[in-house]
Amino acid sequence: MKHGNWVKTAYMGVLLSFALILSYVESLIPFSFGVPGVKLGLANLAVLLSLYWYGWKEAAALNAMRVLLAGFLFGNLFMIMYSMAGAVCSFAIMQFLKKTGKFSITGVSMAGGVCHNAGQAAVAFFVTETAGVFYYVPALMAAGLLTGMLIGIAAGEVIRYTGKGFPTF
Repeated sequence: MKHGNWVKTAYMGVLLSFALILSYVESLIPFSFGVPGVKLGLANLAVLLSLYWYGWKEAAALNAMRVLLAGFLFGNLFMIMYSMAGAVCSFAIMQFLKKTGKFSITGVSMAGGVCHNAGQAAVAFFVTETAGVFYYVPALMAAGLLTGMLIGIAAGEVIRYTGKGFPTF
């Protein structure tokens, strides 16, 4: 393994640890607007940084590991199922929009927030087998836009400080 690969592996480990810390912090915050499933999505900051620093393969691996480990550490099997559905939908749109080059990191993050909530709503529909789930969709979309914007702004600031390539300290 070349020196660059060791450094990249170490940084990916740091990003995974960062994502898990953010997931834990988020689990401690009593954040609710009366809509089930609304969260800040803090751990998506690590996924966005990985996507912009390293690429889609590394970010996809980080995203999957984050969902699985956070689910086992701070949640349950249902949480993993809902989170994975949201993470897959979110990541797919974020990668697509980033690849077009026509969207800022904030726009990419906002689309990811909306799609994350859409993926979770779809799973909730299939689990509960009731269309009543879709009454929450407008509130979930608004929350996804807001939290996606905040995470996107934070990621943009981190990248502005560290540069667009591999971070060096």
